[in-house]
Order: sequence, then C-alpha cells, then structure tokens
Amino acid sequence: MIRPRQRCAVILGLICSSVAALSQTFPSSAIPSVSSVSGQFIVSASAGLSALSHHPIVVGSPDFVRLEPTFLAISAERLKDSLHRTIGLKPGAPWSGKIYLRIRPANSLDDDAILIAQPFLRSWNCGVELPDVISRARLARALTAALLLEMANRNMGADGHSAEIPSWLADGLAEEILAADGEKIILSTPTKIVNDLPQARIERDEHSIDVLAAARKTLQNSAPLTFDELSWPTPAQLSGADGGAYRSSAQLLVHALLALKAGPEKLRAMLAKLPDCANWQTAFLSAYAEYFPRTLAVEKWWSLRVVNFAARDPGPGWTAVNSGERLAEILAVPVEFRTASNALPEHAEISLQTALRSFDVVQQAAVLSVKLRDLSLAQLRMTPAVAGLVDGYRRALLDYLGENDGKITVATARTPMRRTASVEATLKKLDALDIRRRELEMKLRGEAIQRNLNRSNP
Repeated sequence: MIRPRQRCAVILGLICSSVAALSQTFPSSAIPSVSSVSGQFIVSASAGLSALSHHPIVVGSPDFVRLEPTFLAISAERLKDSLHRTIGLKPGAPWSGKIYLRIRPANSLDDDAILIAQPFLRSWNCGVELPDVISRARLARALTAALLLEMANRNMGADGHSAEIPSWLADGLAEEILAADGEKIILSTPTKIVNDLPQARIERDEHSIDVLAAARKTLQNSAPLTFDELSWPTPAQLSGADGGAYRSSAQLLVHALLALKAGPEKLRAMLAKLPDCANWQTAFLSAYAEYFPRTLAVEKWWSLRVVNFAARDPGPGWTAVNSGERLAEILAVPVEFRTASNALPEHAEISLQTALRSFDVVQQAAVLSVKLRDLSLAQLRMTPAVAGLVDGYRRALLDYLGENDGKITVATARTPMRRTASVEATLKKLDALDIRRRELEMKLRGEAIQRNLNRSNP
C-alpha cells in the first residue's frame, strides 16, 4: 500500500523530563549563586571557564553569548518581561515555580541547553543547564521554554507529568523577542574593561521596526515549513543547520497566531490546557477551536498566511530553467511503501495523478493543500511562461478540492470534498498540463544550450 510519507518525532536540544531531585542534576557550585530581581531565577556556575570563551569567533561575533551568573540573571528577567508583553501578561505577573540556571564550561560552539522540570511541594521548578558559550538563539530558546514550562505546570499537581511545550512555540516566541530587542535583552560578559568598568559594544543600524525582517530574508531562499513539519522538526532544523528556515517559520507562525483576534489570550489558554491534555496538539485545537476545528484547517490557514507573507517580498526571480526544475519538484509527491509486511519502508516519489488514484479523500486534501501553497509561493518568482503553467495546475487542483468564496473546502472522513470537477476530469487536465510542461522544458533547455554555444563561439 502506498501512503504519504510520515514524520517521526525527534527529541533533541531541550530535553524535558522528570528527575529524582534538581540537586542531583545541578550540584552545588564553588561560586555563590545569584538571585534575580524577582527571585524566580537562581543562577550558579561551575568553577572556571571553558577555553572557548576567549575564542576569536566568540569574542568577535554578535551571535554568541559568554555567560556569567550576574549578567545571565539580568538577561533572564528582561526576557521574561518581554515574553509577558508578547503574550499579553502584565509586568511583574505572579509566578509559581523557580527556574534554576546553571552555567558549565562549554565543550564546543555547538553545545545546547538541557531543560528539566521537577515537582516541588505545590509547584513545579525548572532546571536549565547552559554552556558558558552559547548562541544567542539557543539561549533565548532555553529561557523561553523554561518560562513557558513553568506557566503550563502551574495547574499541574506534584503527582502529575510535566506539560509538553511544542518546539515551534518556544522557538517562535524566542525569535520574536530577539527580533524586537534582542541586543538589549540578552547580555554577554563584557570583553573590555575601561577605567575599571566593564564595557560591551552594541552596533545596530535600525531604520524601521519590522520583527519579521530577518525571517522574510531567510524565507526568500527557503520554503517555509508546513504546520506538520513545524510540529515534528528534525535535529538539523532545531540546531539551525537548515539555514534558519525552521526558526523563521516558527516565528512567522507565532506572529500570525498572536495577530488573530484575542491571539495572546488564546495562546495563554493553550498553555493552561496543557496539563489536562495528553499532547500539545489537543490543547492547541481546544484553545483555537474558534478558528481550527481540526488539524487540516490549521494547515489550510497556515498556507494562506505563508502565501500572503511571501507576496509582499517574494525575493529575486528564478531563471527559466530553474523555474521549470522547481515546478517539477513541487509536483512530485513523496511516499513510502513496503515490498513485504516485514520489510523496511522504502521512499519514492509519485505523480499527482497517482496520488489522486491511490489516496483517500483526507490524504488527498492534505497533500493537495500543501501543493497549492507551494505552487502559489513559487509562482511569484517564476518566469512568465512557467508561471502560466503553474496557474493551470493551481486551477485544476482548486476545481478538484472545491472553492467556496475563494476558500478551500476542508475534507474529513465524514465530510467529503465539495468537488466542482471529477477525478477523471482532473486527471485529464493534469495530463494535458504535464505534456505542455515537458514541451516547455525541452524548449527552455534548447535555448540555454544555444546561449552557451553563442558565448563559447563569439
């Protein structure tokens, strides 16, 4: 049986679990601990710093932060204040559990943070172990995740299990905070001492306030992730090795959710519901039921937000050949199949026509909705000839899925798609478009070969 390729959950970077006692994970330090202004953050450090703290890359790069207890305590309080403003909480809002931050020598520039939640009497405390040299994004993510976890666990009894915070929420909020005022929130240990006073230099040329500016630049060259991909990020995406597409997509998603009517209130409602739900997806759909009755509705809404976002600044256009290659990639449908019941799954690609013949209505709607989004995004950057073909594919899929005042009907097992075109009619349209696409590809390649010949034989 052929079915859409599924993603498996990957736990990496921040690790949320329960331990016997925080003191076992964060032993007493030779350096006295520092308490933040509110008393919620308790910061300690191992004796000595790693050699990486004086590495030229670290000293000269604004992307890395050198940690020490006093500056980390200030950074944590500032980030908490910014997070409260972002999700609609008043400054100085009451808190329940403490957050213990422990600094240890870094082993490499790729070291990540470890987050642990632990019940204590009537509240849940959090422990965060941090390398003394860490990227600004990872530090913001760790502190944001700890704060969200403390908020979610306030209604959890000591005999329960810690809430599950989705990675996209922690990363998205962290990126939103960093984009707004990261240099003033995250403080690094000063590299200079002038007149016995530590000094740190911040260079920032700001002409307008656009928290999505960096995300927009990143997503010009990388397709934004789907909601399903954001829900199950890979290790490379969590570490930033994907060029920042995951983090930028997470920020855009959080930004869009906060922009909804009563957006901050619904986000807080989701956090409050987490202790009573088996997973974060259930809490999310419950809090946002007014907008998203089911997961597929989230994907449809998210696709429209992505297209509208890209339309404002789609980025540089593609060449004719690149446009054709990109269209071929979009039209391919990744699947996995087994040659035998006990065989390992194999990966392959099938055409849209094969997907329409093989998938049920729910699978079809999920796949075709994503294809429509990718076609709309790509069309903004394609040459006119290829863009015309893209429009043909989009219209064929929209007719098949069904349009209602410009909105795509969301199919479920009980509610079939309101088609305005049959399967047979859609297959004929797609076959005809494929023939035109192959003819155009041959023409474009021929023109490219001729141009190369002309350059080599002036």
